[in-house]
Parts: sequence; C-alpha cells; structure tokens
Amino acid sequence: MGSTATPAAPHVRIAIIGSGFGGIGLGVRLRQAGENDFVILERADDVGGTWRDNTYPGCACDVPSHLYSFSFAPNPHWPRSFSGQPHIRAYLEDVTDRFGLRPHVRTRSEVLEARWDAERLRWTVRTTGATLTCDVLVSAAGALADPAIPDIPGLADFPGTVFHSGRWNHDYDLTGRRVAVVGTGASAVQIVPAVQPRVDRLVLFQRTPAWVVPRADRAITGLERWLFRTVPAAQKLARAGVYLTRESSVGAFVRHPALLKAATAVARRHLRRAVRDPELRAKLTPDYVMGCKRILLSNDYYPALTRPNVDVVASGLAEVRGSTLVASDGTEHEADAVVFATGFHVTDMPVGARIRDAAGVSLSEHWKDGMRALRGTTVAGFPNLFLIVGPNTGLGHTSMIYMIESQVNYIMDALRHMDSRRIAAIEPRREAQDAWNDRLQRRMRRTVWAQGGCASWYLDSRGRNTTLWPGSTLSFRSATRRIDPAEYTVLPAREAAPQSATTAPEAVR
Repeated sequence: MGSTATPAAPHVRIAIIGSGFGGIGLGVRLRQAGENDFVILERADDVGGTWRDNTYPGCACDVPSHLYSFSFAPNPHWPRSFSGQPHIRAYLEDVTDRFGLRPHVRTRSEVLEARWDAERLRWTVRTTGATLTCDVLVSAAGALADPAIPDIPGLADFPGTVFHSGRWNHDYDLTGRRVAVVGTGASAVQIVPAVQPRVDRLVLFQRTPAWVVPRADRAITGLERWLFRTVPAAQKLARAGVYLTRESSVGAFVRHPALLKAATAVARRHLRRAVRDPELRAKLTPDYVMGCKRILLSNDYYPALTRPNVDVVASGLAEVRGSTLVASDGTEHEADAVVFATGFHVTDMPVGARIRDAAGVSLSEHWKDGMRALRGTTVAGFPNLFLIVGPNTGLGHTSMIYMIESQVNYIMDALRHMDSRRIAAIEPRREAQDAWNDRLQRRMRRTVWAQGGCASWYLDSRGRNTTLWPGSTLSFRSATRRIDPAEYTVLPAREAAPQSATTAPEAVR
C-alpha cells in the first residue's frame, strides 16, 4: 500500500504574533500598502493586548489620550484627557474593524514554537490552533504581556486568594476583606485608591517608594468632541501640543538629570499636601533621583494611604506563613487576599523561548547575557524576524505608540526593499548589531536611569538597561526611517521558489 502524503501546512507571507498596538498597527499599514497575505496570531479571544488583559479597578493610561493613539486613526470620542482601560480597548477593537483586519486575526492561536527553516527560507510556526509557514515573522507580543510574580516562600500554602494585577480575579469580591497589595508601581497607584474604600483593611508592601506627581485629568467636553469630529485639524493640533510638551522633557532624562529638580519640587509639595503625618510621609519619600524609576501620576493615591484602614509597610514581602504575611522588616500582617502589582517579564521576554533559529537555539538563549537587537527590531541569527517593542525601544517620558509606528515604518521599508530586489531573506550582520548596541549603552551611561541611584525594572539581571531608548523619539524615528542594506546579509530568491499551499489568509484557521 502506498504512503499518504502529509498535506502542506498553510502558508502566508507574514505572520504577526500579538494583537495589541504593535500587531494592529502593522496590520493596518500592510492593508494600506495592498498586502493582504498575512495573519495576526492572538492567544486570547479578542484583540487588545495589554489593554485587554489588564482589567483591574482603576486601570487607565498615564499618557494623554490624543497622543496614546495611532497618528493615522485619531479618535475624536475620547471622554477624558487620560483614558481608562475600557476606552483604550474599545479604540483598538474599532481600529481593527475600521481597517478591515478581522479576517486576518486568528484568536486562540497561541504560538508554541516558531523555527526558521534554512533550507526552505521560511518560518514554521506551531500554534494551539494550527501549524503554518510564513516568509516573515513579526513578534508584536509586547513587553507587558506576561505577569511576573516573585517567588515568596510559603505563598503556595496561603489559604486565601492570590492573583496578579494583570490577571484580575473579578469573581473574588474584595468587599470587607483584608487585602495585601504587593508593589508600588504604576498599577498599584491605581488599584489602591480604587479598592481602599470597600476593603476592611489594606496593607501595602513597599520595597521602594515612587515619585508621584499630580494627574492633570479632566473630562473632555461635548463641545471639544464636536470640534474634533468636525475639524480634524483641531485634534491634530491638540496632539502636537501634547507631544511637544512631553518630548521637551527628554533632555532631563537622557543628558541632564539635574533638570528634574523642578519636577521633584512639585512631587514633594504634592506629597506634603496630601500626607500630614511626618512618619508616613517619610516612608513615601524616595531617596533616589526622580526619573530613575517610572514617574507616576495620581491625585488619589496619597489620600488613600492616609485612611485609617490602610497600613504602609516600608518593606518587601519576605515570607508567607498560613494567612500571615511576613515583611522583610519582620512585621506580620493577616490577609484574606494578596494582589501582586509586581509588573511583567520585561527584560526576559517569554516569547523569546518560543522563537528558534535554524539550529533550534531559542532567542532567549541567544539573549542569556542580555537582550540585543539592531535598531530594536531585528536580531542576528534570526533571518526575516522583526520585533515590535524590542530591546531598548521603551520610553520613560512619552507615548510608546510613536515608537511602535517608527518600528512599523522600518519593517515596511524592509519589506519593500526585499520585494524590489527579489530578496528571500535578510538578517542583520552581527558586527552591525554589536556596533549599534555598544553606542546605545555608551549613551545610556549618562542617563538618569544609570545615574539616579535606584534599581528599576528597566534593568536586567546584569544591571544593563535593555528596556529604554536613551534619546528622543525623533532620533529613534530618524534611525528607523529606512533600512540600511550595509547592515544586513541577504539571501536572494531562488528561481523556482516552493509553491505556497495557499495565499489566502482565511486558510489559516
């Protein structure tokens, strides 16, 4: 009896991992360029990325709404100057629908492994939904995708409820409970004032206090929204104003940290006005230069901490003994629930363990000494792989959407370059990647993140800042405006390329 041939896996030109701002933004640009042979692989049930996953009480953005949106898709309907999670998620869903991306999105398709095939010059991508091949793989999985929970002795035996801010347990009612919040970052300053009024007691475990400044939030009036709808240039002007205001602060972060003294005075005054108790105020006063850690915006965080049902422990959570939480300073606190507001796997992107080169070595293994990429977007040893929000593309002062659009521009130029020259694959030269990162790390030494006297989530286990961009967003856009062929090794297309099983995106289910 003859053997039955195994049917070929469906093939697309481009496979994108993730449907947050990065994946949706690239998808729109592909459609606008007339490219329809792509899929967006999403592990969840719908698009939205971190704004789908983070549904904790009080969740909102700390970048003004007009700037935290795509330049090509303004939203005249923002209800507030700083938008909440539901409105940002709704915006991403609207963009997905408005630009016709739904047929390209494959939900419940978590990427289990993607491996480069050096013989066929393509990627084989195995997901929970199907296996497919693609010429180009783009990881837009994002840095704020996988929650990080510290390894606390005894936590597994805690009799109460434990969850992370990024995976909020809405089935558990905090009303009347003794709740511990671990962490004092951007999520915690929103969660604490949102849940404090309804819990019996709230204990906040604070390893390091944050610099907090007032949040200039307000409702956008109906008249303003009418103006933005009828005169789109008015919203563009508002966006430009926000951008210039934010961008003007970059010098203080990357060259002259002393310039942050004025902002420090604002933060100290904000703390003094809200917290009258000198002992509590001392606990909440940072001892590092402002900007070394992420600056937080809140009007209600400090007032919540002064309420009689709140305890601030100026120490980390060290151990759990039954329902007793033991701090590093030895104090003990009873709790019914523990909420970890401890951030995400940023400097060790989990998706890296699933992306493998032709020899089967993972991106994570390539990055065992720290994340490195060329212009934050391509990686030596991984042909036709592009990253959105890759190493050193994060920001400490303005909107990540600007950086995402810059990387999308770079990817689109790379695709045009490959098309015009019949190139099957491109891969950055290691020497070009090393030169880029050496320059970048030299620039990093003078920044507040290196000189500010703190240990932040921007730093990897070796103390290198592999997260942030040490410059202005304009300088990054200039660096990613077009691909430099001299930085790449190319593999030309073969005369008889393997025929695709299909070119219709609908074939990948």
